[in-house]
Amino acid sequence: MKIEVIEGDITALSVEAIVNAANSSLLGGGGVDGAIHRAAGPGLLEECEALPAYIAGVRCPTGEARITHGHRLPAKFVIHTVGPVWRGGRGGEPEQLAACYNASLALAADYDCASVAFPAISCGVYGYPVELAVPIAVRAVRAWRGAIPSRVVFACFDPGMAARYRAMLALA
Repeated sequence: MKIEVIEGDITALSVEAIVNAANSSLLGGGGVDGAIHRAAGPGLLEECEALPAYIAGVRCPTGEARITHGHRLPAKFVIHTVGPVWRGGRGGEPEQLAACYNASLALAADYDCASVAFPAISCGVYGYPVELAVPIAVRAVRAWRGAIPSRVVFACFDPGMAARYRAMLALA
């Protein structure tokens, strides 16, 4: 698998699927989630609203993933995953974060997506410390044994985050 780091807007990438760091309603929010919904247009919200609820208001529990079409995005699909809210690391957050990457990769494989781009899941308003999240992300992607996807992009919005991913990838 080819793994790369790109500094830029995940909504503009030419990959088959982009991963949305979503909230459990899948109805849009701030940060990456809001940017993806804005770029994809109203069709994405309509498709998300049509997804069945797991429980009232929850279309995707933490650590799981759901897939929709990309609508106005260059990507064919959006894989929505709900990362954990950081609560000090004693509530299963590392395992939940790794599960987000695994569930997203599994959906990408199920939908025959050769390329997928990830944001830094849970590192925004969910408060996951970047220095702890990046190694989990890189380990989860490297541990993936499927033939698809064959290309994974870590899409970083700023140079500092991109540097962290590149440093982590260089370690192994």
